Amino acid sequence: MGLTQSVSTPSPAPSSSSPSSAAPPDGSVLAIDAGNSKTDVALIGPDGSVLGTARGGGFRPPVVGAEQAVGSLAPLVEEVARQAGRSGPLSAGHVSACLANVDLPSEEEELTGVLAERGWGATVTVANDTFALLRAGVGDDGEPTGVSVVCGAGINCAGIGHGGRVARFPAIGRISGDWGGGGYLSEEALWWAARAEDGRGEPTELARALPARFGLTTMYELIEALHLGRLEPGRRHELTPVLFAVAGAGDEIARAIVDRQAEEVVTMAVVALGRLDLLGEETPVVLGGGVLAARHPLLDDRIRELLAERAPKAEPRVVTAPPVLGAALLGLDRTGAPESAYARLRAHYAPADDVESGTESPSEA
Repeated sequence: MGLTQSVSTPSPAPSSSSPSSAAPPDGSVLAIDAGNSKTDVALIGPDGSVLGTARGGGFRPPVVGAEQAVGSLAPLVEEVARQAGRSGPLSAGHVSACLANVDLPSEEEELTGVLAERGWGATVTVANDTFALLRAGVGDDGEPTGVSVVCGAGINCAGIGHGGRVARFPAIGRISGDWGGGGYLSEEALWWAARAEDGRGEPTELARALPARFGLTTMYELIEALHLGRLEPGRRHELTPVLFAVAGAGDEIARAIVDRQAEEVVTMAVVALGRLDLLGEETPVVLGGGVLAARHPLLDDRIRELLAERAPKAEPRVVTAPPVLGAALLGLDRTGAPESAYARLRAHYAPADDVESGTESPSEA
């Protein structure tokens, strides 16, 4: 199978806390979307109403461990329970958690167990957050087939085919063959700008524009500021919009970086479509994450051009709804919610769920 995993059981996997066929007691859903930079939690009623929401920081189990990462969710769960008027520890019908940095089935299994031990729901499912984007971008009736590509701080892709077949990538970084996302783009822009200034590379406006973003005049000053900690490492994400602006003005080096990002997005999507035998039929390709949701014309147009060449029946869709919507929809799928519940839930997130428009920061996951 190579680096793409194709299995017969759709993600998220069946809960480890109770049989997958068991109906949760009250039909409520605790939806969790935990990204690299932020975490959203929502409590959804059986009728699709949003009873409580809370936001926290990033979710990084590889750095702090599964137990501590899940522990950081506790204050958010307590807050949504408070908003919903529930006294005592929350016990929802089902916990639907879509988590960043949970890229392998073994990691999903581990986090499912840790979440189940918290007792926040009668059943628990865990999936990579790429599946939340996919679920948000496909319809609520019939088989949820399609492919999603998230390009935010990093890049990832997943797809679901007929019969629940899954295609996915490890998406752990360069060791798993990844290239792209806000972090990669800022690093690439810095690399080319540094070489342009000292003569090792071709001239590019990036050599002026990147340091100017921080009130500096040379790449040497910017390199020194980053190396010595005068600029917080997290501020590198501010360079991604500069890259797109310089590319939009016609700079060849910057445009080449943007083209490379488009190539990576389309390559992942086409490989996933091929592994799921979906290249021959009309299939949504859901695009999200800050870089793609921002709808930079050069990147967006190039992605659509390449998809039209390599997967003519693919239907690109940009989704800017909060990913917690996808986690909540997956939860409603598990609880057997009525059609009206889906409509009510989507209506709640409608202001942000403006498909074909972009409002997110170009570097958020």
